Amino acid sequence: MKLAIYVNRRGRIKGIAPLLAGILIMIASCGQAPTTEETFDPTFTHVVYFWLKNPQDAKDQKTFEAHLTSFLERSEYAKTNFIGTPPKATRDVVDDSFTYALILSFESAEAQEKYQDEPAHVKFVNDAKHLWKKVIVYDAEGI
Repeated sequence: MKLAIYVNRRGRIKGIAPLLAGILIMIASCGQAPTTEETFDPTFTHVVYFWLKNPQDAKDQKTFEAHLTSFLERSEYAKTNFIGTPPKATRDVVDDSFTYALILSFESAEAQEKYQDEPAHVKFVNDAKHLWKKVIVYDAEGI
């Protein structure tokens, strides 16, 4: 099979080459696997719910979020993370009383134990604990 590339008067490439280039670009972009930081690791999950003392105070919210994001950017052990706020509950079984939820994944229970003592986590707790009145933690290992 002979491939030909033609250029028209406007300088645009004609023929099969542009089609092949487009197909190769599509294949390459569709076949990329997500990075480790984007892939949830189900080995060990650490779920933390925070109730702020002043949940409606915009300054407290901003301060808490800044401490939390700064800590997560520096954590050596948390593989993935999610920070969220509760949506308005529409069912009785849904608890929407918390102010923030934090979900972290770890490669092992041992990594989660190391995370507890890492400087970034200790700093976060010391810097932000004055903002919350209650914290509940649920840890789970994948099955």
